Amino acid sequence: MEEILKKFDKENLLLYEYKNWYLLLRYDQVTLGSLVLIEKNLFTKYSEIPAESFNELGKITNDVESILQQVFSYDKINYLMLMMVDKEVHFHIIPRYSKNKIWDKSIFIDYDWPKPADLSKFNIVPEKKLMKIREYLKEQFEKKNH
Repeated sequence: MEEILKKFDKENLLLYEYKNWYLLLRYDQVTLGSLVLIEKNLFTKYSEIPAESFNELGKITNDVESILQQVFSYDKINYLMLMMVDKEVHFHIIPRYSKNKIWDKSIFIDYDWPKPADLSKFNIVPEKKLMKIREYLKEQFEKKNH
């Protein structure tokens, strides 16, 4: 398995596998519902990904935005394509919240609202709770796509 897929723990954090992309829950929850979207071909330039991957992004962003809005009621959403540390084409998807969010009796903070998200600041989520978020979101993506 490629390094980026190991780093973001595809084996344990995969929410949904699209034809050309993997959608994973981020281990480091910058905000509640933070995700990472990784293009399957693992190209290192956005311009190299196939047209089919570009085209599928429309459906994926629709799924992501509608599901995260429905379940967590975000105020804004950020798509960050940085590719500095991890060179493969991928997006960090960070829902943004103007106020603290409570989910399953835990408080999640958006440390940088209303400024750009700083990925080095995140909510520490116990693994059991993280897996609960993953299962909940995975169920939502499977429902929407079947």
